[in-house]
Amino acid sequence: MSAVARVIISIIPVALLKVTQIIIDAINSHLAYHAVLPHYFWALVAIEFVLASAVAMLGRITTYFDTVLADKFTRHISTSIMEHASKLDLTRYEDPLFYDKMERARVQGTDRVMLIQMTGRLIQDVIGALSLALGIVFFSPWLLFFLIVCVVPAFLGETHFAFLGYSLNFEQTPARRQMDYLRILGGSRESAKELKLFGLGPFLVGRYKCLSDELHEQNVRLARRKLIFGAFLTVLGTVGYYGGYAYVIYETVMGRLSIGQLTFLAGAIAGASAGIQAVFTTFSGIADQALFMTDLVDFFAVQPTIQSKPGALVAPRPIRQGVEFRNVSFAYPGSRRQVLSGINVRIEPHERIALVGENGQGKTTIVKLLTRLYDPTEGQILLDGVDLRDYNLDDLWKEIGVIFQDFVHYEMTASENIGVGRIEEANNPFRIRAAAMKTFAEKVIQKLPKGYDQLLGKRFEGGVDLSGGEWQKIALARAYLRDAQLLILDEPTAALDARAENDVFQRFAELTQGKMSLLISHRFSTVRMADRILVLQKGGIAEQGQHDQLVKDGGIYAEMFELQAANYR
Repeated sequence: MSAVARVIISIIPVALLKVTQIIIDAINSHLAYHAVLPHYFWALVAIEFVLASAVAMLGRITTYFDTVLADKFTRHISTSIMEHASKLDLTRYEDPLFYDKMERARVQGTDRVMLIQMTGRLIQDVIGALSLALGIVFFSPWLLFFLIVCVVPAFLGETHFAFLGYSLNFEQTPARRQMDYLRILGGSRESAKELKLFGLGPFLVGRYKCLSDELHEQNVRLARRKLIFGAFLTVLGTVGYYGGYAYVIYETVMGRLSIGQLTFLAGAIAGASAGIQAVFTTFSGIADQALFMTDLVDFFAVQPTIQSKPGALVAPRPIRQGVEFRNVSFAYPGSRRQVLSGINVRIEPHERIALVGENGQGKTTIVKLLTRLYDPTEGQILLDGVDLRDYNLDDLWKEIGVIFQDFVHYEMTASENIGVGRIEEANNPFRIRAAAMKTFAEKVIQKLPKGYDQLLGKRFEGGVDLSGGEWQKIALARAYLRDAQLLILDEPTAALDARAENDVFQRFAELTQGKMSLLISHRFSTVRMADRILVLQKGGIAEQGQHDQLVKDGGIYAEMFELQAANYR
């Protein structure tokens, strides 16, 4: 409908000029030669009114459809970016260059709505310019050629500066991301305390201003060049119009054109000149917009490397043989240092394993490999004797419940915060409450004004924030709701006080009954409850066994235990 309206709008101007020519010639004959006005004279006036009204109405219609289409486009692109980003590998999110690419895609995907509108305008401008050009061609083809030649340099100049603008925008992406970070850091609840106590406000503002000034100077330099050259090239287009206009006046003065023809040609020259410039300008703008759209195309071209194979197997339920790490090594992309080297270990079904070791020894990396957020650089991880890479990824994840140390605080209701652990059970209050009771999150929720319907966090109005330990209990409930065969807890009691920690682990055996569990903790009061403890050092398993045996052996574990125990004596 919008395209039809634009076609009609583009044709009406030449019709209006023709009607106006007939009316003016009729009036001129009537006044100069006392000729009788044609019987259809007032009908022509009425037609002129109808055509002018039609332009106004159709303009409103195209604006309406442009608005609706722009909204649909923005919504579609935004949801597509979110959907695609959720499928990409975890390694992508640890790459700053990927963040630059995703940021450009996010901005350009929503900002390039003009591309759709400009495409419609281009169709309208082309048809309008052609219809007016036909009127000029009948009078003088060379005049039309002159108009076009005068506009071409301006088009070439716009195209050149469009490329320069895109190049500059591309180079500025990292700096703009830094500015966004500084803006968030300078106005977030999480950083407000330190900003005030450490007096960081002026420092952050100064750093932001420095980056902002640098980008501003770059933009001004480009805009200045565009102004100087653009102004000169625009004058050429004006020369084309007034040169043609002066020629038509000359022909009229010489008696070779009537006043009505002068009116028609003057309007046609003005409209065609403006139309041709609009066509070139719009085309240049589309080319400019298309350059930025390449960022969106590049983002969607990024594909995950960790995904299910065709015909992938369903994860076993129940797990019968357990998990085996067979000569597993791993180095993060872009790094030659191996975080893990030659890991060989077997975890039996229903066995509770604890991982201990100093920071940076690969504890969390083992979790990421076991959950197949990464694939080993070398070796295999087998589940019931089958490589993890042979299982359907989504089905495998359904059998894993995990809570990381840096778990997410969802700014949602308490019920939804637990429900995200198994989204298909998000509307099952019985399952959600059962999970909350198992992890003592129920006591936290009972204190909230709206209970399970209470919005958590301070981002939205009416939200209530929780302490670190309270958030951790909510996150634990989320993990237990998953009802997975493999339960992974990465520092599950890090934010709990001694009494709360004791409450959680008094029921640890019950919570992990019938499950294979993997526990990472720096607290030896926690890991001693495991069936087997693995001590990581220099990317390998240095020791393994039960707490009492490892202490008796007097090795790395015993030394770490004594150091921690000494703090409580």
